[in-house]
Amino acid sequence: MIARLFPSIPQSITVFVFWLLMAEDASAGNLLMAALLAVLMPQLAARLEREFARLGEVWLLVPLGLTLLWDIVVANVTVARQVLGPESKLHPGFIWIPLELTNIHGISALTSVITLTPGTLTAELSEDRTHLLVHCLDVKDPQAMVDEIKRRYEAPLRRIFP
Repeated sequence: MIARLFPSIPQSITVFVFWLLMAEDASAGNLLMAALLAVLMPQLAARLEREFARLGEVWLLVPLGLTLLWDIVVANVTVARQVLGPESKLHPGFIWIPLELTNIHGISALTSVITLTPGTLTAELSEDRTHLLVHCLDVKDPQAMVDEIKRRYEAPLRRIFP
C-alpha cells in the first residue's frame, strides 16, 4: 500500500520540501498542497518512459569539453564580427543533421553542445529521433556544417553514450 502511494519516497520528500520553500509559507493550505503534490508527482513520474544512461568511454568527456570550450571562444569572436558587420554577409538557415546517436542521453548532450555554441541553436528533434534540426546564423555550406557537427561532437558522444 505504501509503495503504491509513494513509488519514490525521496522524490515525495523533495517535492514536499520544495513546494514549501517556493511558497515561503507553511500555512495549512500550503501544507495540504505540498502533501497532495508529494503523492501525485512521483506517481505521474513513475509512468514516464525511462531510459537509463549507458556510459562507454567516459574519458572522452575531457577532450570533448576542451573542444567545446575552444569552439565557444572561436564562435563568440566569429558571431561578434558577423553581428557587427554588414547584414548582407550573413546566410542564416536551418540544417537537418542525420543522427547516428540512438541513446537519448547522448542526443540530449548533443543538443546542449550545439545550443551552447554561439551561432547555432537546436530547434527540433524528429519524432523518430533520427534527425536534428539546427538553426545556424551563417550557413554557406550546409553539408560542411553537418559534417563538422557530426565529427566534432556526435562522434565522441556516440562513444561516451553507446
